[in-house]
Amino acid sequence: MRTLFFCVIFVVAATPLLAQKYVATNGSDTNSGAIDQPFKTIAKAISVAVPGDTIYVRGGAYPHTATISISAAKSGIDSTKRYFLFAYPSERPLLDFSSTASGRKGISLNASYWHIKGLDLKGAGDNGLEISGGSYNIIEHCSFYENRDSGLQLSNGAANNRIINCDSYFNADPPDYADADGFAPKLTVDSGNYFYGCRAWGNADDGWDGYMRGANNVTTTLENCWTWKNGYLKDGTDPGAQANGNGFKMGGGDNSNSDQLMHHFILKNCLAFDNKAKGFDQNNNVGSMTLWNCTGFNNKEANFRITRTLNAGQTLVVKNSIAFTGAVELGSFAIQEKNGWLPNFAVTAEDFLSLDSAPAAGPRQADGSLPKINFMHLAAGSDLIDAGVDLGLPFKGKAPDLGAFESDFVTAVAQEEFRRAGFQLFQNYPNPFNPATVIKFAVLKNSRVKISLYDLLGQEVLKLVDEEKPAGQYQITVTAQNLPSGIYFYRLEAGEFSQTKKMMLAR
Repeated sequence: MRTLFFCVIFVVAATPLLAQKYVATNGSDTNSGAIDQPFKTIAKAISVAVPGDTIYVRGGAYPHTATISISAAKSGIDSTKRYFLFAYPSERPLLDFSSTASGRKGISLNASYWHIKGLDLKGAGDNGLEISGGSYNIIEHCSFYENRDSGLQLSNGAANNRIINCDSYFNADPPDYADADGFAPKLTVDSGNYFYGCRAWGNADDGWDGYMRGANNVTTTLENCWTWKNGYLKDGTDPGAQANGNGFKMGGGDNSNSDQLMHHFILKNCLAFDNKAKGFDQNNNVGSMTLWNCTGFNNKEANFRITRTLNAGQTLVVKNSIAFTGAVELGSFAIQEKNGWLPNFAVTAEDFLSLDSAPAAGPRQADGSLPKINFMHLAAGSDLIDAGVDLGLPFKGKAPDLGAFESDFVTAVAQEEFRRAGFQLFQNYPNPFNPATVIKFAVLKNSRVKISLYDLLGQEVLKLVDEEKPAGQYQITVTAQNLPSGIYFYRLEAGEFSQTKKMMLAR
């Protein structure tokens, strides 16, 4: 088959020329902030920035003895005019808060419409980063480690924030080790917060903690997130019973309010393994929980434990999921379909390419996306391939695979269907993207091909392809500089055949 490449670039609107400020380890706060006269501190750059400005932080270590505070007065205007706090391209700055006092956070973000990308935050006396009341922020490709409370926490009504391709690990809070989670959308958080492609491991308490106190009836979504070995310290020791050690703790309250608090959790393509307690844990949550294509492996107490009756009108839905080497404890109220523990399935070690978990902690790809690993991916010939139900998530072959990873292997039936249809549409990469991504598709016979991009309302926002194509493999580079951030769908149509996949634009 011929391989052909063409490029379609869409610029929705001209990008305004906005100011850039620079921070470097050898700078001075009396400088102008230009690239050749950088500031010394991020705080100085923030103080002079206006909405739409980008603050670039050069590589190197930045010791801090105090919190970097971003007040609500420093909020951006909307999703098209944010504040940007970015690592300088191809450099990785470290914000070291190890000298801060106990109880002092690293960054306190009280503002909205910020995009923070490419920073490492370590050693804070409390959270590495807390979004307190801020909304519509994007935290991308950052890491939070060795902080003395949760790496990243969302509090005080924080809503509609997106945490993309971030890591949070080895956070611990002596002496009781009871509260330091990887990611903590909990206590007084509000709805609409979304995690994509994030990892949490080796945190003293939980990987994700959605425990409620002061808030109720909120929703959090996680997609393509991994968590492991929580409940232990960096050296692998167990600090005691106060360190819970769950992978995904999906809400609940304390003894005085546990009967009514609801944290609605949605998890898609998530992986939990080797945690001290449960992989997917209800805690006391009596709200709705949806788990699609999730995998639990070798969690000490249970891979899945959701047994407490929910509030009236709430649902537990678990579909296309896998558990191996560990218990599954679900209440009779669970709505289940095509899970690996149900009749007609028998999950064994032979179903997986690898059970070696070490690569999960490997370096991220250059664009910040998760590393490519074989761990818990399905092996060729597994009857878990193409065995799921269509939930609207991207898949290859005849039907979705079971578990957190869609296999590159397809069944003979799926290959035959592809040959009959004559077309195949692949998942865009990178995803999420900003501002460009690549869409690939294959044509097995000469045909007219249409590919368009749609928003969540089903409205066409970009026409990408509409022409006759000879047999071959194609790729489109799509640049949508000023489309609003959010979820989009792209659909290939050719004759009676169509295929749709989801993408996300993260600004």
